[in-house]
Amino acid sequence: MYTYPNRRIVTTILVILTSMQLSGCFATKIVTVPMRVGGAIVSVVPVVGNVADDAIDVAADTVDLIPL
Repeated sequence: MYTYPNRRIVTTILVILTSMQLSGCFATKIVTVPMRVGGAIVSVVPVVGNVADDAIDVAADTVDLIPL
C-alpha cells in the first residue's frame, strides 16, 4: 500500500482553506449555539425564564449578524 509522505501537510492546508471559506458562518455559530442552548435551558425557569430566553435569542441574533 502506497502512503503519501506529505499527507499531513496537504490535510492541514485543506482544513485551513475550508475554514477560511466557512469562517463567516462557522465562527458565529461557535458562539451562538451555546447561547441558544443556554437560553432554552433557562426558559424552563417559571417566572423569568421566557424573558431571559428572549433576551438571549436577541443577543444571539445580533452576534449572527456580525460579519466575521
